[in-house]
Amino acid sequence: MSEPSSRRRRGRTSGRTVAPHRSAVYRHLRHPFAPQSVFSDDEIANLHETALRVLEELGLRILLPEAREIFAAAGAIVRDDMVYIGRDIVTGALATAPSGFTLNAANPDRALSYAPGSLIFKAGAGCPNASDLERGRRPGTLEAFEETLKLCQSFDVIHSFGPCVEPQDVPIQFRHYAMTRAQLTLGDKPMFVYARGRGQVEEAFELIRIGLNLSDDDFADGIWASTNINTNSPRLIDRPMAQGIIDFARAGQMAVVTPFCLAGAMAPVTVAGALTLQHAEALAGISLSQLARPGAPVSYGGFSSNVDMKSGSPAFGTPEMTRMQIGSGQLARLIGLPWRSAAGSASNAPDMQAANENDMGLWGCMMSNATLVVHAAGWLEGGLSFGYEKFINDVEMLQSLAELCQPADATADAIGFDALAEVAPGGHFFATAQTMDRYETAFYTPLVANLDNHGSWTESGAKTSSERATAIWKDVLTQFSPPVSAAPVQERIARLISDHEKRGGTLPLD
Repeated sequence: MSEPSSRRRRGRTSGRTVAPHRSAVYRHLRHPFAPQSVFSDDEIANLHETALRVLEELGLRILLPEAREIFAAAGAIVRDDMVYIGRDIVTGALATAPSGFTLNAANPDRALSYAPGSLIFKAGAGCPNASDLERGRRPGTLEAFEETLKLCQSFDVIHSFGPCVEPQDVPIQFRHYAMTRAQLTLGDKPMFVYARGRGQVEEAFELIRIGLNLSDDDFADGIWASTNINTNSPRLIDRPMAQGIIDFARAGQMAVVTPFCLAGAMAPVTVAGALTLQHAEALAGISLSQLARPGAPVSYGGFSSNVDMKSGSPAFGTPEMTRMQIGSGQLARLIGLPWRSAAGSASNAPDMQAANENDMGLWGCMMSNATLVVHAAGWLEGGLSFGYEKFINDVEMLQSLAELCQPADATADAIGFDALAEVAPGGHFFATAQTMDRYETAFYTPLVANLDNHGSWTESGAKTSSERATAIWKDVLTQFSPPVSAAPVQERIARLISDHEKRGGTLPLD
């Protein structure tokens, strides 16, 4: 231990171009802290009661005739495309909705418990553009989509796949083939499927079943895909989203019903008012799922924030968003369902604003005990761009949170009375037996953070965290190899995709 501290630290952090080992202990996380509250129990009960009044007295506009027929058969009042949902329907739906289930994956060790208390991170999703410091901002392509899948596959703290970048260079009638194939051949984590019409959904399910070599019963008896369902706030469910709820429920796959309520724009300007609208819309979607198939896996979702009242632009990581996250968690616990929240950033660059906004969103999810955290890494410009450097910097934060999920060691050896006795007053612990036994694994090793002093940092090129992140994502992509389990998948699905493409593909539901 006689080596100068500056050299020790330089050897540990500076000049790194290869990402360090991604720990498998990050694969299955549970919240380490008790959930917090911003409303009293009586206030939460009143929000829930008011949401039921919204459904009963104000109703929702539901554009899909099939969905209206399902509600009508259950006793809801239907007038043209308006549906008024009685609280008895909602109560019945909440009684059959499962409180937890397993999300399956090609690799059984990647299967996830989707239940209260679990903590699941998913990268930024739905971005029409990709961005990095070398190639700039550009429209999403299949290449970018595949690169983001490789990044997500490479870090164990990213637990499931999502549509990080929209591959706009693939015609829409063929896009679901390319996106499903990429997930099957590049990774082994739980998969997503867009709800863009019954034809596309059924074909994607078929590809998953054949690609993973599942029987019809295997697929029907497990959850192999999930989708996100966004309502059109205020109080509207469009045709693709309503049909997605029905199709995923009947196939036994998971739908995450997620209103996107921006206070001051598509929702009341108050936190309580926006949460009430969010809750009403989520309850409507959950009810449709359970009416289509009682017991279908469905998740409560909440992705609410506020707008900037000067520009009208969405804001993220705000105090109001954090209050909504914590309030959403209280509402989810009231109805007894696992739930989805989100982080994200409105920043246009992977800068301090981006980090602050994303970290605030992540801590909102931690304090509210969100089951699923979407947009946890890489989400820029309010979802208009997926940033590669931001992804790497966000993964650093996710790995730090994952470390907090590991049990703390308070054994006698960890307390270390012998180590305390070994060091004289004013001495140091570098050379104690306890330190020598533990120093290689004692602390979290940063992925991108630089712990050098100023001189060493300058000698290494004085690079910012974003510049260091560029080297890391490039190395991850260069070194990437698909999991062994993905090798036979391409052969299984190639003929099916070819046949579908020859027939002209399948257009989404408009």
